[in-house]
Amino acid sequence: MIDGKTRVCGIMANPVEHSYSPMMQNFFAGATGVNLAYVPLKVEPGMVEEAVKGAYAMNLLGMNVTVPYKQQVMPFLKEIDEGAAAIGAVNTLVRMEGGYKGYNTDAPGLYRAMAEEGISIEGEECILLGAGGAGKAAAYTLGVHGAKRVYLLNRNRERAVSLAEEMNGKFGREVFFPMGLEEYGGIPEGSYLCIQSTSVGMAPKTEEAPIEDEAFYRKIHTGFDIVYTPFETRFMKLVKQAGGRAYNGLSMLIYQGVIAYELWNPAVKVSAAAVKEIRRRMEEKLAGRDGNVILIGFMGAGKTTVGQAYASRYGKEFLDTDALIEARAGKTINAIFAEEGEEAFRRMETETVREIGDRMRNTVVSVGGGLPLREENRRLLKAAGTVVYLKSRPETVCERLKGDDTRPMLKGHDPEKRVRELLAAREAAYLDACHFSVDTDERTQEELAEFVYGLVNREEES
Repeated sequence: MIDGKTRVCGIMANPVEHSYSPMMQNFFAGATGVNLAYVPLKVEPGMVEEAVKGAYAMNLLGMNVTVPYKQQVMPFLKEIDEGAAAIGAVNTLVRMEGGYKGYNTDAPGLYRAMAEEGISIEGEECILLGAGGAGKAAAYTLGVHGAKRVYLLNRNRERAVSLAEEMNGKFGREVFFPMGLEEYGGIPEGSYLCIQSTSVGMAPKTEEAPIEDEAFYRKIHTGFDIVYTPFETRFMKLVKQAGGRAYNGLSMLIYQGVIAYELWNPAVKVSAAAVKEIRRRMEEKLAGRDGNVILIGFMGAGKTTVGQAYASRYGKEFLDTDALIEARAGKTINAIFAEEGEEAFRRMETETVREIGDRMRNTVVSVGGGLPLREENRRLLKAAGTVVYLKSRPETVCERLKGDDTRPMLKGHDPEKRVRELLAAREAAYLDACHFSVDTDERTQEELAEFVYGLVNREEES
């Protein structure tokens, strides 16, 4: 229970709505009995210094920092931990006298995740794909834990050279050998541990891997992908097909959060049982996001066209609740209203949403505009999948539906006024029913399908 003694932490990012950190950190607080609340903190561009000073002034215990502020936050910190300084990025702020100390928990989180799976680094011949921010954390992890040799591949070879030189200087020995991504054939025959640290494999590139050549994957005995959604990336599939073991980045995400939590609360430790439970909960949540996607909104928002484009592009089934109800009733919705009344139709809507949650998987669902107005339906929608509210301005709705004489509410001398009134009346219900909202006015249906997919399946870069 929040009271006058509750300490506050949060995650500063932009955007921040997709973050799993509030779910995870608030669970840890409950599991360890700490009076702490963790909240999302959206920070606008150019406001990082004000955000750090404001957080300190308001007595926040600490913060996580994610894209795009991991480097931008560093000049405004009181101290920076050695590991974070070596990586050149901070993702955790811990309150101290006079300001915050910055840490990077990505590298130790990666190490703990690998150790949990019995993956050894010391003395290993390794391949690292990527030289960006995540790649730098992975490189530091490999170097500090005694990798024998690391072939560092990056699409931009100059970045690979720069990171290799920096890490070799840091560790005082020739460990990292830079290569362009296309030079992978030059890696000597052998058996390697490979870390995949690029964004390839994330939405919308879920069917891609940084390298496609089967011969490359035959050199890998163990592959670790920092991506965790989808659960099994193309990279992981190729490693397994070649006979190797493969793991995704969910445990890394969890352990970087555990380490941050324990930095804020040094008197407590997150138990193995708590880690197991939060993994179960996150897997369940991610499974939902990889399953049903439900589009809600006013008529003309593009629920059907965007849903069909989404389903076609990403290999899902498509369902329209109104069409399903008409097919089962053997009559149009107008006829259902006329013959059985609105209450009968609303019952059919509720039964349809309940069925979606109970029986349907991997389906994109377009929902009738009035369905989310019932509180029971809003609860069922959120339980059935990831709900995305497609928002449109009244003038956009009217323009899209111009000439459509099947919409009774648009008939009359001032249809835009009617649309404006209905949108205002329904807005609160739509927002209550959704996990995400998306403005549709300036995007094509294909752009919206890709944007919604990326939002629903987004990788959190903690």
